[in-house]
Amino acid sequence: MKKVFIVTGEYSGDIHASHVVKALRSINPEIEIEGVGGENLRAAGVKLFSDQKKMGAVGLSLGIIFNHFLLGKRVVDYLTKEYKPDLVLLIDYGAFNLGISRFLKKAGIKVFYYIPPQVWASRKWRINTIKKNIDEVLCIFPFEKELYENYGIKTHYCGHPLVSQLPPKADKNEFFEKHGFDLNKKLVSIFPGSREFELKYLMKPFLKAAENLQKKHPDLQFCISHAPNLTDDVYNKFLKKSGCNFKVIKGENQALLSVSDALILASGTVALEACLYQTPMIIAYRGPWLFYFIYLLVRCIKRVSLPNIIAGKLIVPELLMADVNIQKISYEIEKLLFDDQYRMKNIEELGHVKSLLSNKISSKEAAKVIAEAI
Repeated sequence: MKKVFIVTGEYSGDIHASHVVKALRSINPEIEIEGVGGENLRAAGVKLFSDQKKMGAVGLSLGIIFNHFLLGKRVVDYLTKEYKPDLVLLIDYGAFNLGISRFLKKAGIKVFYYIPPQVWASRKWRINTIKKNIDEVLCIFPFEKELYENYGIKTHYCGHPLVSQLPPKADKNEFFEKHGFDLNKKLVSIFPGSREFELKYLMKPFLKAAENLQKKHPDLQFCISHAPNLTDDVYNKFLKKSGCNFKVIKGENQALLSVSDALILASGTVALEACLYQTPMIIAYRGPWLFYFIYLLVRCIKRVSLPNIIAGKLIVPELLMADVNIQKISYEIEKLLFDDQYRMKNIEELGHVKSLLSNKISSKEAAKVIAEAI
């Protein structure tokens, strides 16, 4: 029996991994799969060696570093001494996965990387680690294939998983009725992030900007998306600090993205989801200044959001650090909502980004390559 081990670190990786598992099992129902993941992998029938609850933390604290080190050692020991898989599939989560890849390669285990680190955005030197320790890269952006192959790395372009996985737009009338929104008012939705770290820095300025906009424009309505991987206790802690009374919706991210008139987003995959729905948005992100200065040193491109990176130009407003404030957020949202010419141009540009991504079913492409390799 062939054995595969999958390593994910965050909620999005867990989702993508579950689709690959389903596609793999459709090719080879007898395949044995274990991994590090969350509820999506568990629901796909994967035996979890460890869940990923502690892996989504961001920072340089000794506790986080120590937890990651211990988990990495446990995973490597298990794979090299006990499980001995035919292939290890790493998914996203670059720092951890690149760290263990060296030991797996040394042990002679075949290692594939699906959704590899975005070396084209920052820390390009990591491509040398990938070349040394990864047998094949399964990339999701069309420009990545040429980049990796130029370094002599075996690469297969799978297409972006969101193209096939993203559900169709929700019915606006049904969604508004379900959640008590007014169809005669424009809806602005707030996505402050899926990590506690992001809520700490973004929740308050996002909500204060929304309150400011609502005072100036009583015909606007707002709601907040509750990331499904965060507990109610964590989320409510930051809502309480902000003193906000906006409606909170949990577990309906894509539907909310698709029916909103404009979005205030933390940077991340959610921006690409919004882009595929062609919903106008602004991207805002801030954190400790030390992290930002480090980012400035290691970045390879000046844009931070995926729609802008794929388009090769600025089509989505990006607010970083000190620019994440009430005045600038309010100004950008007002332009997207009330400047009709600017709004239509923005929607058109988002549609162009969508056309640049492949219509391949990414998980099936990845599964096909993995199945052939083992």
